[in-house]
Amino acid sequence: MVNSHIVSAYGIAILIIILGGAGVTYFLGHNQPNFSENIGSFITALYFTVTTLSTVGYGDIVPITPIAKIFDIILILGGLGVFLSAITIISSDFVSSRVEKLTGRISRIEKRFLRNHVVLIGAHLTNITIAEHLKEKGSRFVIIMSDKIKSDEFKDRGYQSYVADSTSEHDMKEFNLNLSQKIIIDLNDTSRAMYTAIVAKRFADPEKIIVVATTQDLEEHLKEIGIKNIINPASMAAKKISDNFL
Repeated sequence: MVNSHIVSAYGIAILIIILGGAGVTYFLGHNQPNFSENIGSFITALYFTVTTLSTVGYGDIVPITPIAKIFDIILILGGLGVFLSAITIISSDFVSSRVEKLTGRISRIEKRFLRNHVVLIGAHLTNITIAEHLKEKGSRFVIIMSDKIKSDEFKDRGYQSYVADSTSEHDMKEFNLNLSQKIIIDLNDTSRAMYTAIVAKRFADPEKIIVVATTQDLEEHLKEIGIKNIINPASMAAKKISDNFL
């Protein structure tokens, strides 16, 4: 939504232009032959200013001297500039909100048709590499993450990426985890990885769940809740180095 401070700033600017324009109009037109009619009151000056800025221009009061004409040009250019800027910002925010709502509806429709897909939760190195391989193979998969900026980057690269809280049953229910082929959890935060596994286990067969564990403690806790498919890249790398180079 448009920042309330920006709206207030434009409102103040418009008020200053209207009142300032009316004040200068009254100064130039009060008992002075700068306009076709004498500006006998501030209300008349305000009327001229508003009709000029709104481009209505009834023609009952017109500038007739060079100084009045120059002032009228400045008033129109300055006023319309502020009005158009305000309208542009407000309307662009309206359009953006409408596009965001439409995109949300499309995303919900896409989720309903998810079947036999791979669910990648988290966008760390393992899942990013898996996503690249799945894309090359033309496999159906989705990436779920909490970072909207990163999610948008993945969308720009052609990935089916969604923003959701992986520890929320409400959010995860939308991804048809029970109909998925595999669920791969790759989160840096061990607590979130654990809670995500618990949530995923409520919707899908534990055999489908694969968790990338970064610590031994996480491995042990995952085993306690019945997660068997646990990958610890650090342990695997250490074992390979030990077996082949040491």
